[in-house]
Amino acid sequence: MIETLQVILPTVTIASAALMVLMILLQSRGATLGAGFGSSGELFTTRRGLEKNLYETTIVIAVIFVLSIVVSLILG
Repeated sequence: MIETLQVILPTVTIASAALMVLMILLQSRGATLGAGFGSSGELFTTRRGLEKNLYETTIVIAVIFVLSIVVSLILG
């Protein structure tokens, strides 16, 4: 069982890392440098629809990524 996990965990870690990078890149908020200094009125907006699903999926993938690293460290 442990040998199987030691084979699967690196694959899960790499796949979740690649998916997380992709999901983060897909979340373009359209905020430019000026938005951070107050020139944009839409600094605080509510996520709706696809943007909300993308955000929540990114969180789930990040949790899977962190858990796979923690389990890998525990198994040594």
